[in-house]
Amino acid sequence: MDALTLARWQFGVTTVYHFFFVPLTIGLIWVVALLHTAWVVTDRPIYKKMTKFWGKLFLINFAMGIVTGIVQEFQFGMNWSEYSRFVGDVFGAPLAIEALVAFFLESTFLGLWIFGWDKLPKKVHLATIWMVAIGSNLSAYWILVANSFMQQPMGYVLRNGRAEMNDFLALITNPHVFVQFPHVITGAMATAAFFIMGISAWHLRKPADEEHLEAFSLSFRIGAVYALVSTLAVMTVGHTQAQYMMRVQPMKMAAAEALWDTENPAAMSLFTWGDERERRDVFAVKVPGLLSFLAYNRFDGEVRGINDLQEAYVEQYGPGDYVPPVKWTYWTFRLMVGAGMLMLALGLWAVVAVVRERFGHPWLLTAALWGIALPYIGNSTGWIFTEIGRQPWIVFGLQRTADAVSPTVSAGMVLTSLIGFAVIYGALMAADVYLLMKFARAGLAVPDLTAAGDPDAAPAPAHA
Repeated sequence: MDALTLARWQFGVTTVYHFFFVPLTIGLIWVVALLHTAWVVTDRPIYKKMTKFWGKLFLINFAMGIVTGIVQEFQFGMNWSEYSRFVGDVFGAPLAIEALVAFFLESTFLGLWIFGWDKLPKKVHLATIWMVAIGSNLSAYWILVANSFMQQPMGYVLRNGRAEMNDFLALITNPHVFVQFPHVITGAMATAAFFIMGISAWHLRKPADEEHLEAFSLSFRIGAVYALVSTLAVMTVGHTQAQYMMRVQPMKMAAAEALWDTENPAAMSLFTWGDERERRDVFAVKVPGLLSFLAYNRFDGEVRGINDLQEAYVEQYGPGDYVPPVKWTYWTFRLMVGAGMLMLALGLWAVVAVVRERFGHPWLLTAALWGIALPYIGNSTGWIFTEIGRQPWIVFGLQRTADAVSPTVSAGMVLTSLIGFAVIYGALMAADVYLLMKFARAGLAVPDLTAAGDPDAAPAPAHA
């Protein structure tokens, strides 16, 4: 493989690794903040213990997210120097704001929360965790501002062969970010919801004392409601985002449906096996009119196909192949949607069981435990679909991926670092899963990572 292909693999690998940690951090912090609020308002010890338990798991995941995220920014200057040279003046601004404002806000107040137990006034201490929640979501916003520029560039002017920012307000109010940000945030909330529900289910399957049972029964109820609401939200905003992408990146959505030719009304593919070279279906099962409905909320309306879009792009951008890898785009889109449908079914099942006070059924608890994986599948395949579906562009309409790679970095250099990152990140992933499992299984009995200065914390075991 050449340096370009390896550089793309490297960035893809590091991004997927990093995004295993980010959604749980963003979604879980709201539950920790709400539980902390419940303790301050009611003064019930059970809420304090639940805050510390889920806060402990949040901290483990937060630390791993930082470690895996730092490497990505170095890749822009090393593997993608032509990209950085071309759009660095625009792309660098939201990344700098994310680091200097959002991340510093998040990390500073997280430190105060960790070490502020029984040292800060209760309400001041509570405010710190809410500031962490705000900082986490602001951090996501600025990252998505940068990504939205790549999807739909705005607020720039081309000068001396480079893109330079000329409208900061246009950059941060890019319409793309207002459909992408809600989708990412609600997906993060769903990740945390199924995580809470699954871990609570594991504890409810085991014999336990009354306090333990109360804590995880309440956690399961919170997780079930959170799961259903967030899944409905992510599907709703995802539908809105797909309709928006039909207008601004129609080739991506045509590839997601393996729609070779323009149709009106357009049928939605349930299953398609196609010939990418010939750009035609070999075998397909489709629902007539459904793709038009999803695009326009009615059962008629033209949806442009890959072949027609290719001709239009050649006319607009010049000679070239503007069709993304259709198989990857098609199947990652379906894995994302499929994971979402399973999440909806499981969330609805759990809420009905909670309402009926019958959520102790072994089948439901087992399904909830395995359901932890569903949002991770949806998040990962969703990002792969988003980025692969934009190809051959790294910045849509401005710069092609082939023109963005560093000319002085050899394939051997990239391969060496790719292998190194894969091994190190694999070890970090294993460490994260091990620590999460260790502390999650321990339940309320083991002292948590937020116990600094807390006189109520249980003494550490002798082997610690």
